[in-house]
Amino acid sequence: MKERLPGVDDGSPDQVVCHVDMDCFYAACERLREPELRGEPLVVGMGYESGETHGAVATASYEAREFGVESAMPITEALELLPREAEASESGPEQTGFYRPVDLDFYESVAADVKEILRTTADTVREVSIDEAYLDVTDAVDWDEAEAFGDHLKTRIEEEVGVVASVGIAPTMSAAKIASDHDKPDGLTVVESGTVREFLAPLDVAAVHNVGPVTARELREMSIETAGDLAAADPEPLVERFGERGRTIWDFARGEDDRAVEPVGEPKSFSRESAFTEATDDPERKRDRVRALASDVAERATRRNALYQTIGIKVVTPPFSIQTRAESLPGPVEDSDLVEEIALDLLSEFADDDVRKLGVRVSNLSFSTADQATLDGFEDGPTRTDRSLSEFADGGDTDDATVTGQTSLGDFE
Repeated sequence: MKERLPGVDDGSPDQVVCHVDMDCFYAACERLREPELRGEPLVVGMGYESGETHGAVATASYEAREFGVESAMPITEALELLPREAEASESGPEQTGFYRPVDLDFYESVAADVKEILRTTADTVREVSIDEAYLDVTDAVDWDEAEAFGDHLKTRIEEEVGVVASVGIAPTMSAAKIASDHDKPDGLTVVESGTVREFLAPLDVAAVHNVGPVTARELREMSIETAGDLAAADPEPLVERFGERGRTIWDFARGEDDRAVEPVGEPKSFSRESAFTEATDDPERKRDRVRALASDVAERATRRNALYQTIGIKVVTPPFSIQTRAESLPGPVEDSDLVEEIALDLLSEFADDDVRKLGVRVSNLSFSTADQATLDGFEDGPTRTDRSLSEFADGGDTDDATVTGQTSLGDFE
C-alpha cells in the first residue's frame, strides 16, 4: 500500500529525503540462496550454528514473528516458540521453522548490489547500516514525482537484486525514517513538505525517531502517549528528564529537523558492478564488460581526487557463488590503464566459467590534490591476493566474516 499526504508550504526544510530500509534483510538474503525458504518461518541467528541451541536471533522473518520470535531473543527461547522441523514431536506444535547462521560475507555482497543502485540514483547517500540508507534527492525529485520515484527505486532493487525494500520520502531525515517504517513490509509512504506534524500526530510515541522502548515507557509515565502529545508538551520537563535528547525528540515530533543528508566520512572504495541478462561463459563478453567497468571506476576515483592501492574484481557465478580477486600495489596510484590491465588479468582465472555478474573495485584509498602517481613511480610490482572480507575490507565499517569454501567480498562498494 502506498500512502501520500499532500502538503502546503509551512516552512519545512527545502529538501526531499528518501530513506531506504531493507525488509528482514538477513532472511531475504538467505532466501536468495534457498528459494524454497520463501514464505516459510525463518530465523537467522548470530552466534548460532546448525543444529545447536546457543546464540541469539539476528533476524526473524515476518512468518516467524507470528509465533512470537523477535530480534535479540535467545535461540533457546525461539526454539520453544518455533521448533526446528527435525525436533518437533508428534504431540508438539504443527508449525516448525528453519534456522540459519548469520553469513555476513554474503549479506554484505547483496547489500553492495543495493548500494550500487542507490549511488546511481542519488548524488548524496548516507549509509547508516548494512540494510539502511538516506538519499538526498532534492535536485532530482519534486513532490509531484516523489511517489513515482520511490516506486521505481523499490522496483529496481527487487528486480535487480532480489530483495524487498520499504521506502519513506519526506522533507526531513527523521520523518523519512518514520515513513519507511510506517507501512512495512514492502511499503512506500510519501510525506510532503508541510504535513510532517500532521502525519506524526496520531502515531504511538515509540514511532518518533530516537525514542526507544525505555524512553517510550518513561514518556507514557508522563502521560505522553502519541507523537502529537509529545509535540504539544512543554519541552522543559522533557529536557529535565532526558537532557538535550528531550528537546531533540520534541523537535522531531513537531516535524523540525534541519539535518542535511551527508555521507559518513570518505568512501573506503569505488566500484561498479553489472549483471548479464543470462549467465555467460563467452570470454570476450566478460572482458568487454570488465573494460567498461574499470574505465568507469577509474573515472569516479579521479573525480574525487582519490589514489588507490588495491585493484580488484568480483565474479558471481550461478546461482550466487561470489568470488573476489585483488592485487595490491606498493603505493597509491591514479592510472586508468593499470586498473583495466589488472582487472583483466584477474578475470583470466574465470575465462571458462559461467558468470552472471562482474564488478571492478579500487580500494585502500587516499585523497590528495597533489600530483597523481602511476605504477612507474614504484620499484616493486603489484602483489596478488585472494582475499576474504576481513582482509579486503581494509578497515571498513562492517563486521568481518568468511564464507566457507569461497572467497567473498562483503563490502564490494
